[in-house]
Amino acid sequence: MSVTLRRYNLVGMLAALLLGLVGAACVGVTPAPLRSDALPAPRAQEAPSTLQTVRDRGHVICIGNDTSPVFGLQAEDGSFAGFDVEFCRVLAAAIFGDAEKFAIRPADAPAERFAALAAGEGDVLIRTTTNTLSRDAEVGNFGPTLFYDGQGVMVRAADGITALADLDGGSVCVATGTTTELNLMDAMALRGIAYEHMALETDDDTLAAYASGQCDAYTTDKSTLVSSRALLADPAAHVILDPTLSKEPLGPLVRHGDDAWMDLVTWSIYVTFLAEEMGVTSANVDSLRDSDSPSVRRLVGTDGAFGAKLGLDDDWSYAILKQVGNYAEIYARHMGPDTAFSIPRGLNGSWTDGGLLYAPPIR
Repeated sequence: MSVTLRRYNLVGMLAALLLGLVGAACVGVTPAPLRSDALPAPRAQEAPSTLQTVRDRGHVICIGNDTSPVFGLQAEDGSFAGFDVEFCRVLAAAIFGDAEKFAIRPADAPAERFAALAAGEGDVLIRTTTNTLSRDAEVGNFGPTLFYDGQGVMVRAADGITALADLDGGSVCVATGTTTELNLMDAMALRGIAYEHMALETDDDTLAAYASGQCDAYTTDKSTLVSSRALLADPAAHVILDPTLSKEPLGPLVRHGDDAWMDLVTWSIYVTFLAEEMGVTSANVDSLRDSDSPSVRRLVGTDGAFGAKLGLDDDWSYAILKQVGNYAEIYARHMGPDTAFSIPRGLNGSWTDGGLLYAPPIR
């Protein structure tokens, strides 16, 4: 009890002392006016989210390719088609319920692509761009890998070149500032091959130089070599060598700090992976909206408010699958056996078929 009393007495003494100080301070003292620079600054208006900007604009803008028959090609009427373009359509379907509400901002060299993204000239970069440590740390954040590729070398069949060693003393065309250029230098140095390194500004310049005979070989991602070969006067006169010089995981890129938009891009792509895994296609998605499988119902938007978690309608995933389709459908349209390119799925198969495409569950 004595301890409690002493505590009360101490509190009382402190209170009296404070009251005395306050009283003294209030007598005959005029408070100094507040300086304008001491006032709290008005809060800056919060910038709209990328999703809101896209909605206000009425379409999503993807920085992409306009010269690749496989990944992105602009037709004479101004329309775009290609494997990468399909994933821009995926985003448009998710956001607007209309896969055609998109635009492509063409860009070629990596420096141009990255500058366009940083400047806000596009909402996402989807253009055969390799995920590397430097780019992930310095340029933006990569979403899921859309295509697992590797670097190859194309030569003229008539030259009798069958291996990299046959290029000793020869010349190789390569686009400057790319992972391709660094991989080429590493591969040749490792094998002790002396060659003339012919660096060109863009992919188009590089292909044109090779086509005109300025170099003995042309190197880039193997899928791009297949696409580029189709543009040459006599595709059958050119062969792609067997060696794969690198790993080239190609995927979409968004600006650093844009976390909510990153989630939207990532999960819209995952929907196409999961649909292939579960056997959901553009043709059967309607019949599967009442599937016995809870996982399928969540995927097609019947169960759970998962769209709301991304700022989207709950039919977002249904719109993707109905209007664009699953990953296998997208792949088949641009690289499947019924196309001029017929690129085997390989690593780009679902994990259920021994490939690397794997998506977390929608839960």
